[in-house]
Amino acid sequence: MDYTFQFSEVFAELPYLLGGAVVTLEIAFISFWGGAVIGLGGALAKVYGGPALKKTASTYVTALTNTPALVQIFLLYYALPDAGILLGSMTAVLIGLVLNAGAYLTEIIRAGIVSVRPSEMDAGVTLGMSRLQLVRYVMLPHTAKTIYAPLSNFFVWLVLGSSLAALFGVEELTGRAINVSTANLRSIETFAVVAVIYVVLTVMASASLALAGRLMFRVRAKVF
Repeated sequence: MDYTFQFSEVFAELPYLLGGAVVTLEIAFISFWGGAVIGLGGALAKVYGGPALKKTASTYVTALTNTPALVQIFLLYYALPDAGILLGSMTAVLIGLVLNAGAYLTEIIRAGIVSVRPSEMDAGVTLGMSRLQLVRYVMLPHTAKTIYAPLSNFFVWLVLGSSLAALFGVEELTGRAINVSTANLRSIETFAVVAVIYVVLTVMASASLALAGRLMFRVRAKVF
């Protein structure tokens, strides 16, 4: 194999690629918190809702967790125009990832809620706590410690999973890598550099989340 690596052409585009990394983090951040709002509502519906709410939440979770996020975004981006609804590529990606994340986070948050032992709630009632105080001082700390690690791992997964946005023309990190490799015909070098950037992003995200968990919830989360 007579191939000469030329990373200089990729390094010249490093600011452009790092700009894509920022977009990647933005997609992951919006998808996570949008999904968290849906997940909280879905979890409460599954735990405390009536039969109709439980059935609706369960159907949503089953449908979204048993189909790929890519397929869901394809439907939003290519099928909705037939119904007269046109979505931009970034909008379709964000809606798809938020809905997909919401389904997974519903189950993660539900697991945290049901992990609170009845005896803990009874002890709070005995101490004269109001319902709001029970949530604030009993349920929330216990739930946060239980689900913090899965939530952190899911955010890291979203950082990596956001790369599918490139298929819809979104210029996040992978999308910009495709543009660079198409222009300089140095695919190996380009994606080798991009792989390193992804590693740095995920390590930084994991370390930041582990530190936040220890400071805010006294959770001894590990960095990978």
